[in-house]
Amino acid sequence: MARRRWKDLSGRQQTAILTLASVQLSLAATAWADLATRPAAAVNGSKSRWALLIAINFFDPVAYFRWGRRLS
Repeated sequence: MARRRWKDLSGRQQTAILTLASVQLSLAATAWADLATRPAAAVNGSKSRWALLIAINFFDPVAYFRWGRRLS
């Protein structure tokens, strides 16, 4: 299978990729901001591990908001 280039994608595919990238960056930035301002005692696990996981893929910022924070 030949590697597809950006110009080979349809307008709909380009829009979908840009939309998903925007959502990912927004989730990651929000999760990192929350992690940076939250005390370590209010985080389930290591803050540095969560910061790394948030950067890895699309689902880890969502996982941080679901399982990484201790809510009072």
